[in-house]
Amino acid sequence: MSIEFKPITIGNINEALIIYNWYVLNSTATFHLEEIAQEELERMLSVGHPTYQSYLILFKGEVCGFCYLSQFRYKEAYDKSAEITLYLKQGFVAKGIGKATLSYLEKIAKENEIDNLIAVITAENTASIILFEKTNYFKVGHLKNIGVKFGKALDVVSYQKEI
Repeated sequence: MSIEFKPITIGNINEALIIYNWYVLNSTATFHLEEIAQEELERMLSVGHPTYQSYLILFKGEVCGFCYLSQFRYKEAYDKSAEITLYLKQGFVAKGIGKATLSYLEKIAKENEIDNLIAVITAENTASIILFEKTNYFKVGHLKNIGVKFGKALDVVSYQKEI
């Protein structure tokens, strides 16, 4: 499988922004209600951060998504944990890209002395839930009716893996 990971920079972040804003407008995978600006995505991805890193995902040389590790909570005691996130373009699911991406981010996390990864997923996003369960993440939380998007109350589930 020809998958590569390229660090996200200010120079290439627009490719991730296009993917993310598609999800904003067309899905419940993110709770943003309106398209975001590049500066907001830069903050979300902590572009250039030595520990919380972000990458474009390339499949056969084509950008097919992006992924990142982010600070789990803003208190020092949580520094051994990170949130793990990935978004794939439509047409690139069920090709093994998600599994390879999680494996890659887990390797990066270990190198940065992160021991726990947490995925926060909209409960109706069954494809993501299946991906995380297949890669040995276990469900650790379920928040009921925590957000509203497209006029619909949504649950959020959390999955964790100790690496």
